Amino acid sequence: MPDRRPLSLLLVAPALAVVLALFLYPLGYSLVSAFTARNGEPSLENFVKTFDLYGTDIVFTVVIVVASTVLTGLFAAAIGGYLVLGAHPFAVTLLKWLYRWPLFIPFIVAAQCMRTFLAKNGMLNNTLDTLGLVDVTSLSGLLDWRGIIVTFVWKETPFVALLVSGAMAALDRASIEAARNLGAGGMRILVEILLPQVTGVMTVGLILAFVTMLSVLSVPIMISGGSPTMITVDMAFRVNAYSDYGVANALGFVSYLIAGLGAWVYIRRNVRSTTEQ
Repeated sequence: MPDRRPLSLLLVAPALAVVLALFLYPLGYSLVSAFTARNGEPSLENFVKTFDLYGTDIVFTVVIVVASTVLTGLFAAAIGGYLVLGAHPFAVTLLKWLYRWPLFIPFIVAAQCMRTFLAKNGMLNNTLDTLGLVDVTSLSGLLDWRGIIVTFVWKETPFVALLVSGAMAALDRASIEAARNLGAGGMRILVEILLPQVTGVMTVGLILAFVTMLSVLSVPIMISGGSPTMITVDMAFRVNAYSDYGVANALGFVSYLIAGLGAWVYIRRNVRSTTEQ
């Protein structure tokens, strides 16, 4: 039989070339640049400047992304649980139709919509004022850290909920019916029966959402123009205002480390699952 390995390598060569040219080379160059001073000598100068100027923003980024990830998980679990356990078919159908819409909206569009929705005289406050629930003159907008979290959660919850609800729907309903026969309520079934069985799927979804939110520029720059802000905004500022690629790449390296924590959780989860099997 002829050796087909050269043909196989030829088939994957275009894809491999794209990965090398558009991912690995820029990644390697940015890492080298982060540890190189302006005079070309190896140095930690960029990291010293990064933590001196943007230490607060790094902490702010971690807090925002972690809080958004936790809230995304809670809402995704609630949506998935209701889709599986809901007793009102019309409400289940309506929720199933509505919750997926943000999946098809880019982050930049979501940010622009939220600027209109969360502003002081935006749709949210004016609607509450029209209903007589609040006085719009005494309210402030949510175009700050709260708006960033709201936008992230609204945008990422459908993705995680889609994974979680699918995993829940695939479970054997015998345990659910048994729990109901024993008098367990919907919340108890969700927390004690459904969620433990879909922990792996939810972990994967939340890690992907975590990394996605960490890399978004449009939401923090459009929702909150103040300080502190997220490190993606700082990276863009260093490049556009000062052409300081060293500090920008040092900030990128910090974001790699933060994302690496999510990857570590994912790998550890997979290794544990493989060991248990």
